[in-house]
Amino acid sequence: MAITGASGLIGGALCAALLDGGHSVVRVVRHPPRGGRVPCVEEAEWRPEQGRVDTVALHDVDAVVHLAGEPAHRVPWSRHRRAQIRRSRVRGTRVLSRALASMPSPPPRLLSASGAYYYGDTGGEVATEASPPGTGFLSGMCQAWEAATGPAEEAGLSVAHLRTSVVLGRSGGLLRSLVPLYRAGLGGRLGSGAQYMSWISLRDQVDAILFLLERPEITGPVNLCAPEPVSNAAFTEALGRALGRPTLVPLPATALRATMGDLAEESALLDLRVVPERLLAAGYSFRLPTIDSALSDILPRPAPRSGA
Repeated sequence: MAITGASGLIGGALCAALLDGGHSVVRVVRHPPRGGRVPCVEEAEWRPEQGRVDTVALHDVDAVVHLAGEPAHRVPWSRHRRAQIRRSRVRGTRVLSRALASMPSPPPRLLSASGAYYYGDTGGEVATEASPPGTGFLSGMCQAWEAATGPAEEAGLSVAHLRTSVVLGRSGGLLRSLVPLYRAGLGGRLGSGAQYMSWISLRDQVDAILFLLERPEITGPVNLCAPEPVSNAAFTEALGRALGRPTLVPLPATALRATMGDLAEESALLDLRVVPERLLAAGYSFRLPTIDSALSDILPRPAPRSGA
């Protein structure tokens, strides 16, 4: 199994799960290979900015999971920053897809990252894989990101697009930035709190990827999100309960726009209500289907108050 973005939150957890399952892993990296440092882990070099991939190191893998890309939610969200985000995803995916297509015997399966932001602001309506794309920078980026796998699809690879929502895990992502604030008593809803948020636990994210690796007949878009999206207000209350802390400090939409610019409208204030219709239809069973079950699993239980 080959993985790009193997050092990220999802990639690192996926590598660990594959190794635990007895698989060998090829990490596709941006530095000269340092093979043999970890048992069952090799490295293959790629330089997407130069259009170069070491396909020799990939000749014996049975699937590629492509997760690499610049983080999309760092501020300031300048025009230059947005161009970097788009280029890292679209160019990187195109370079990898062309490289795989050029191989005499390419890996038969490619799972390529995308985002639930493909649907844009759904206005509270439920979006499935059959729903049309939305508008805005992130939606347009996701559309171009998915189109960049064209060479691999034309070469006959079984390609699925992982339309991933907000991933909740202990070691990174959204919770890493929110938990310290909530523990300090500074948690609260964003804007009105009515906007929906689609999410998935890191555990289900990895399990769903493993599920799809075993089902090459599932191609095209697949929503990776829990079956129960929640409003921002409900998420805020659930996180407060999980940490045993109050959530009384709302952040007005005007303040979010002032600090985040356009990113506020496309992330924190976005109304995104997506469901995993294809995963459920294929028989995937979520281990953590509700926000309370996910947060209880991810976060340590708050210590009881003295005298309680």
